[in-house]
Amino acid sequence: MGSNACIVLSLLPLPMIDQIDLFAAAGAAEAAAGNFDVEAIPTSGSVPIPPGIYSDLDTLTRHCNNCQRCGLAAGRTNVVVSRGNPQAPIMIVGEGPGQQEDEQGLPFVGKSGQLLEKILAAVRLDTEQDVYICNVVKCRPPNNRTPVADETAACKGYLLEQIRLVDPKIILLTGATAMKGLTGEKRGITKIRGQWIEWEGRLCMPILHPAYLLRNPSRDKGSPKWLMWQDIQTVKAKLDEIKAAQ
Repeated sequence: MGSNACIVLSLLPLPMIDQIDLFAAAGAAEAAAGNFDVEAIPTSGSVPIPPGIYSDLDTLTRHCNNCQRCGLAAGRTNVVVSRGNPQAPIMIVGEGPGQQEDEQGLPFVGKSGQLLEKILAAVRLDTEQDVYICNVVKCRPPNNRTPVADETAACKGYLLEQIRLVDPKIILLTGATAMKGLTGEKRGITKIRGQWIEWEGRLCMPILHPAYLLRNPSRDKGSPKWLMWQDIQTVKAKLDEIKAAQ
């Protein structure tokens, strides 16, 4: 090929690359060790986060803090990754950050979180020792709306890695969004709450979201608060049973 042809080819536009797979480019071994460029996080949620990619929660947190995988990143103040004990026997999965969570960078710190603390304390569960708390999405949706499907899908890989790394004995799914976002379950939360379900070999229980309890303050038998009290006692009994069998 002559030099003129080479010049012509060099001027042709390069083919568009829709998305570079960060993890494939880094190499599985380097990625698993956390030796990848955080600044090169894929901007498209269509690029999956492979299972087993993170060696520890600190690396995952640093990656989340720089994530641009969906449109929620543009409106966040802080990424809300988790709080609690990374070796906790119980993982609590919520929907997503609200205003106070977005401002503080911690999940369940608003009124719902304060109620959750009281519920756990009532059965002697401590949020610093017994639970690890996270959300389906790590960034606040505008006006606290429910996360849409592409947002939960873009963030799901992070959640799956959190579950793998924490390795909880019990997962509590607070509300329909958390339940559907993790398991794909489409039944209403009021129909399935309080029931043990197995997901990926793990013991899970859907429970009512504390925000729902705040909107329904009655403590009468059959009320949301009464149902939550039954559920959290069942969870504590199961945890005691698991510990006794170890």
